[in-house]
Amino acid sequence: MKAFVMEEIGHVGFMDKPIPRPGPNDAVIKTTRALICTSDSHTVSGGVGPRQNLTLGHEAVGVVHEVGSEVTDFRPGDRVVVGAITPDWGHPAAQDGYASQSGAPLGGWKFSNTKDGIFAEYFHVNEANANMAKIPDSVPDDMAVYCCDMLSTGFMGAENGHIPIGGTVAVLAQGPVGLMSTAGAKLRGAGLIIGVESVPERQELSRTYGADEIVDFSKEDVVQRILDLTDGEGVDTSIEALGADVTFQAAVKATKPGGTVSNTGYFGEGEFVHIPRVEWGVGMADKTIATGLCPGGRLRMERLLRVLETGRVDPTLMTTHTFPFSDMERAFGMFDQKQDNVIKPLITF
Repeated sequence: MKAFVMEEIGHVGFMDKPIPRPGPNDAVIKTTRALICTSDSHTVSGGVGPRQNLTLGHEAVGVVHEVGSEVTDFRPGDRVVVGAITPDWGHPAAQDGYASQSGAPLGGWKFSNTKDGIFAEYFHVNEANANMAKIPDSVPDDMAVYCCDMLSTGFMGAENGHIPIGGTVAVLAQGPVGLMSTAGAKLRGAGLIIGVESVPERQELSRTYGADEIVDFSKEDVVQRILDLTDGEGVDTSIEALGADVTFQAAVKATKPGGTVSNTGYFGEGEFVHIPRVEWGVGMADKTIATGLCPGGRLRMERLLRVLETGRVDPTLMTTHTFPFSDMERAFGMFDQKQDNVIKPLITF
């Protein structure tokens, strides 16, 4: 089969690999749709260290090709979505409610980290009964693929933010995860949602997904504007959706005492992330900093599919480009360099 790989840090390309075989509890999926993620760019640039000929990607849906002898809930021909995070559910961390951390910090993140990812004609899924879900007939593959990561991570930002009904929320950065955090904040009942973004196309999408106000960081002071919009109090919840030190600091500063900073950003460079001391109340302002990695698992995927099935959110509005798998190298380069106002490229197989 053809696979799109990280040859080494800074270099990508195609190579031939054997079609994987499932263990007793596993499955092999024939890929039909995939999405490129900023995390793939971080990985190629060395964010998780050196990798050699590792298949990239972690967002894909497809058709079951083969299942192991102990897989009872799926059979060849089923349309399935697979979470970007595929934990070992028997691990103590997973049983303790932190499925993404099973085995090691971030241990539930296997695709394109500790095993081959999904940018291939076929890919392997561990613990298939628990890590994938059947796609309803009414949900197309082009939409279902967003459940793997963007919906799960973005909604996590809202969930971890403990948004009170009618509460105030600032979502810092309106990339795909930030846009789904904005949509998640609306679903959670926020009364005021502030999107922070400078790109006009993303500003427009942010409003579509629920933002009441847009703060353009290229034209105004983000923290001051958020304080002005909240009568000087700051927001109940700020969601950091970029993964940059300056954005994280702004989130802490913009959050009221007793509020929550919910982090979804991937901090792929730098040795430290800084907490502004005074605005943190010198450590005593009751500001909670919540972190998390994209929640996985069958139950999570089924719930997200239900959101799509009932029309609560349409994530396909973020699909700005579509490429065949054969054009993967061009698609990756465009996304990595953020060319042509790209937001989310869809890959077809």
